[in-house]
Amino acid sequence: MMTLEAMRAWLRSRNFRLSRKGQNTVEYLLMLTVVVGVVLVAGVALKRFMPGLFSQIQTMISGAAGSLGQGN
Repeated sequence: MMTLEAMRAWLRSRNFRLSRKGQNTVEYLLMLTVVVGVVLVAGVALKRFMPGLFSQIQTMISGAAGSLGQGN
C-alpha cells in the first residue's frame, strides 16, 4: 500500500505532468515557427540563384542534344 506521503508525491507529479500540456503546445508552435522561418529564408536565398541555375541546365541540355544530332 502507498503511504500518505507517497500518494501526495504521486498526485503532485501527476498534476505536474497534466499542467505541461500547454507548455508542450507552445514548444511545438515555437519549433514550427523556426522551421517556417528557415524555409522562407532559404527560399529567398535560392530565388537569386535559380534563374542562373536553370539557364545553365538548359545550356547543358541543348549542347548535349546538339552534339548528339551531329553524330559526335
